[in-house]
Amino acid sequence: MNKTKRIQKAIDFQAYLKNQLRNPEVKKHYDEYGKRLEIAYQILKLRKQKKMSQVELARRIGTKQSNIARLEMGQQNFTTETLQKIAFVFNRDLKIEFCSPNRF
Repeated sequence: MNKTKRIQKAIDFQAYLKNQLRNPEVKKHYDEYGKRLEIAYQILKLRKQKKMSQVELARRIGTKQSNIARLEMGQQNFTTETLQKIAFVFNRDLKIEFCSPNRF
């Protein structure tokens, strides 16, 4: 039996995203959910850097682990109150701003 190894090439996410956003349907969904996913990824990244479990983060902000899982998957809306609690846990400032659109 010959087992072949699959080699995955690293891709530049920004270049990939730029290409994908040329499709109007993809762009529509990205505009609706993209920012939520970006925030979700930041939360996940901070939690992993601190080697903190979802259970621990949930305990610290006064919610359930299942809510943290949904937040990190981008399946739940964020309130500014929740984001502020998460920022406090990770000793970060929360910055929310309105800016002109960044068009690809």
